Order: sequence, then structure tokens, then C-alpha cells
Amino acid sequence: MERHELMRLLAGDDAASKAALAALADGGEYVVWEDWIMSSEDHARVLTTRLRSMRRRGIETLGVERAVRILSEDAQPILSGLVRASDGWWGFRFFLTEDGGALVACLGIRWRDRHPSHDSDQRGQASL
Repeated sequence: MERHELMRLLAGDDAASKAALAALADGGEYVVWEDWIMSSEDHARVLTTRLRSMRRRGIETLGVERAVRILSEDAQPILSGLVRASDGWWGFRFFLTEDGGALVACLGIRWRDRHPSHDSDQRGQASL
């Protein structure tokens, strides 16, 4: 998926989509796992478990509860991807319809223990 296509899809009205779009516009790296389709319900279950863990660890999130709610509401096969802010402090997971034509949900996780100068250092990174 081309950067401009993803930017168009991330032009939502929620805080996580806006932040992901800003990160992408600022040169953030991104990936869309187009060969990995999973049900929205499965994503919601995984995120629910990870959210509990992130809360216990005090990891800052953006829109995770909203994403879980949306993914749980309408069972459908979806694509997912990731935008990593160019400064390395935030990661944004997004979920698209199976055809990649529309945004389903987006969330953000602050990778609080990462420092931009340690890009190869994965310690302390919250899992998306």
C-alpha cells in the first residue's frame, strides 16, 4: 500500500487516527500486513489481554478501548498494519477492511522505554 493511500485512510476523526496520520506525514515508517488476514474478533481478544498488561505496567495508550469495542462489534476479516513515529516514541496499530479500502480502527501505544537513538534496542517496547 502506498503512503498516500494509507494517509487517506487514516484521515479519521478519532485521536489515534489523527496521531497516526501525523506520524506518517512526519516520515514515520509503516507496514501493512496484506498477506495476513485475521478476524476482527480475534484481534479484539488479543488487544483486551494486552491492554490489561499495559495498564499493569503503566504504558500510555491512545484509543485502545475504542479499537477493542469497534473490532468486537462487527465480526469481519481484516488487515492490520503499523505506523512507527519517526522519533520512535509511539507506535500506531491500524485495522483495515479485508480489501484495504477503509479504516476499521486505530490505536496508539507509547513505547516509553525507547529512546530515538536506540532504534535497534527492543527492550521495554510495548507489544502491538
